[in-house]
Amino acid sequence: MHIHEKLKVMRQYKGWSQEEMAEKLGYSLNGYAKIERGETDVKVDQLGKIAKVMGMDLQQLLNLNDKNVFNLVESCNHNNNSSGSIFLTETQCAHELEKAHLLLQERDKEIENLKQQISQLKKINALLEKHNAGD
Repeated sequence: MHIHEKLKVMRQYKGWSQEEMAEKLGYSLNGYAKIERGETDVKVDQLGKIAKVMGMDLQQLLNLNDKNVFNLVESCNHNNNSSGSIFLTETQCAHELEKAHLLLQERDKEIENLKQQISQLKKINALLEKHNAGD
């Protein structure tokens, strides 16, 4: 994963737009967007500033790679001086993804079952209405 991709992922994780990120850094929107697109070289001091705004240190930012996903755990104190980190391995992520897919499949089956029940109930209702109309 390239540094510009890491920056984008972390910004999105925080729920910030590029405009918000640029403002926090004191950069122009276009300037920050170029960084995220990998169209400009980023100096180490700039990376340090970006990491700080994201609530991590430069080493944490640089250590993000394809084998793990870094999630910031928001600080519980009012000063936002501390943050923890949780690392999920690629295998753990794949397992979580598989669980999510299975849950979606089960939900889809349940939806299909409910649609069939609705259809059957409509037919029964139509027959009852026809029968009652004949009385």
